[in-house]
Amino acid sequence: MQNEVVSREEWLEARRALLLKEKEATKLRDSINAERMALPWVKVDKDYVFETPEGKKSLADLFDGRSQLLIYHFMLGPDWEAGCPGCSFLSDHVDGALPHLNHHDVTWVAVSRAPLDKIAAYKRRMGWKFPWVSSFGSDFNFDYHVSFSPEDLAKDKVFYNFTSIEPAEAHDELPGLSAFYRNDKGEVFHTYSSYARGPEELIGTLMILDRAPKGRNEESTMNFVRRHDEYEDAPKTSSCCH
Repeated sequence: MQNEVVSREEWLEARRALLLKEKEATKLRDSINAERMALPWVKVDKDYVFETPEGKKSLADLFDGRSQLLIYHFMLGPDWEAGCPGCSFLSDHVDGALPHLNHHDVTWVAVSRAPLDKIAAYKRRMGWKFPWVSSFGSDFNFDYHVSFSPEDLAKDKVFYNFTSIEPAEAHDELPGLSAFYRNDKGEVFHTYSSYARGPEELIGTLMILDRAPKGRNEESTMNFVRRHDEYEDAPKTSSCCH
């Protein structure tokens, strides 16, 4: 279906009307960002242990010497064969941002409940560089409401995205993003979490598609997304030594 075709003058009038709304949206985003930064914090007193390529680490260790930590709750369960396509889609956008985040006192780490060897294998397959650790055997994913046991899913309701949802809408793993701050005393505070479509703005491809003539051209949320090596025209991995 093709949109209405008009004169340049009519298009300009319509575009200016849309621009006013775009500016309103930008100002609203700025206002929401300010409110996000003004949220109260919760001190993290529980000791969480993560398996990393360098050995066991605490939540405070994951900051890697910086004061701010962003944890992406990547859907990869202990018995999963591959990572979630949606989480993989978002993660494709992370490596290029790492130098800028690190320079701005922010550490990015992905966390999954899968064992470390399974994480490492999938990370190699995807060609990613960002830190990715395992919370296997820890309460971390359950405490931050992104992992659910069979007992949880057998209940009438499951708590996700700050509300109670039907177990049929849930899964053993769900996505999210959590932010933490570490002060000079070494105390760690939980400052923010976002779930479901909340972290969507981190996916630059979606923001680009929103400007394309057909937009996201999807039948349901991100139904077009595949792991980047599963598209029919996916480029083959090559080496400069070949």
